[in-house]
Amino acid sequence: MASVLILGAGSDIAMAMARKWAEEKFDVVLAARRPERLQALESDIRVRYNVNCHAIAFDALQYETHQAFVESLQTSPDITICVFGLLAPEEDALNEWPVAKAMIDTNYTGAVSILNIIARHYMARKGGTIIGISSVAGERGRADRLIYSSAKAGFTAYLSGLRNLCFPKGVHVMSVLPGYVYSRMTENQKLPPMLTSRPGEVARIVFNAYLKKKNTIYIKWFWRFIMLVVKSIPEFLFKKMKL
Repeated sequence: MASVLILGAGSDIAMAMARKWAEEKFDVVLAARRPERLQALESDIRVRYNVNCHAIAFDALQYETHQAFVESLQTSPDITICVFGLLAPEEDALNEWPVAKAMIDTNYTGAVSILNIIARHYMARKGGTIIGISSVAGERGRADRLIYSSAKAGFTAYLSGLRNLCFPKGVHVMSVLPGYVYSRMTENQKLPPMLTSRPGEVARIVFNAYLKKKNTIYIKWFWRFIMLVVKSIPEFLFKKMKL
């Protein structure tokens, strides 16, 4: 039976991903900093979908543990989904370096560290899929997403380069650029309903895109055109705007 490794399995999107892949009869490995908090999800997936599921410890910021983490996996996953991320208040990130560093390290550095190892493993065996959850925020830097958008821009570029590197070795890399998503990370924000997805919708669209071996997807299709317009605004005008 095929298997999926979900990195950052404690988020709403990650849990929806776990349920979707289990529904499609994939064994599921839930990797999170606090795997004990996923016991209910682990048990529910086993009973509801009749697949293997277990939660294990993983910390995106403990880079020195990543190689040992991959080597410790009981079975080599066919798919790795990198879901973890951090969205802190931008004012805090501007004024407090530890907050900015945490956002950069979580959204970019930690992802690069673990996916470099996964990619090497997949290329050596000439097969596998990596799915990275980035953000439309990385399409262009904005004042109210200064640190977050720059970190996600880096991650999006990394996934593009990784796709280029891995393709000749039979490894597929897919970039996912959600817009707004209703989740615990955004629960204190007022989000426009038409532009906002739900975790289950994200999981369904990502799974279908995985089957079609898509390269880059937007969860709401019109985000592609919204960001095309945003990116086309000349810098001398964009710097004066509040978006």
